[in-house]
Amino acid sequence: MEYGICNLAMIPLRAEASDRSEMVSQVLFGEAFEILEWQDKWVKIITAADSYTGWIDRLQFAMLGHIAFKSLLQTPTHLTYRPITQAWKIADNSVIYLPAGSSLAFLVGTISHVGNQEFEIIGEIGETDHITNVARSYLNTPYLWGGRTHFGIDCSGFTQVVYKLCGYNLKRDAHQQAEEGTLVNRLSDGKLGDLAFFDNAEGRITHVGILLNRGQIIHASGKVKIDSIEDKGIYSEELKRYTHKLKLIKRYF
Repeated sequence: MEYGICNLAMIPLRAEASDRSEMVSQVLFGEAFEILEWQDKWVKIITAADSYTGWIDRLQFAMLGHIAFKSLLQTPTHLTYRPITQAWKIADNSVIYLPAGSSLAFLVGTISHVGNQEFEIIGEIGETDHITNVARSYLNTPYLWGGRTHFGIDCSGFTQVVYKLCGYNLKRDAHQQAEEGTLVNRLSDGKLGDLAFFDNAEGRITHVGILLNRGQIIHASGKVKIDSIEDKGIYSEELKRYTHKLKLIKRYF
């Protein structure tokens, strides 16, 4: 087996081995993966954190040894996930601006060892000790299919990264996240941090958001925003109508 690690701010993870292919997710700085297949320009990978498969450009990552990969998997979540925003690449004296949710691989003091490169962490965002602060920091982020950053994010990317910054691992897609956690019987029993899932006409889960309380939800739909939620679903004040039908609620902590 061969392994790699993201040494850029973010790598697009694509459905097929082409720059024109759909971006299904993103690999953030410091996130590791297993290499499944090599092509001329592309590498097929499966991510370590959420077992998500896709293709990345072979010039957009660093190789990682087997022992280092296993060590990274065994490192407690709260020691690797930090809301860092800047890292100094020591080798060429350049600064990389990083998305929140980046991982600090093999951190020694302020130095993070990513593959065979060293980065000094030089910036962090503000208050992230509460899920409300983390979630609200993404307000007005534009919706982007496959996105996981403040510059563009989709609904399950939003819930996944917010939970990651709070020290919890979630799967990547909404229907996968719905398979985890403990069922909350009704909205009136919901509390801050619970995930609410919504389905389409065929009953397939297609959307997810984070409850702020029993009457409000923060979610990515057009942009990250706060809407009202009722037993029927999400009501958008902007659109003056219900936009998502409530399917179920899950609790993870």
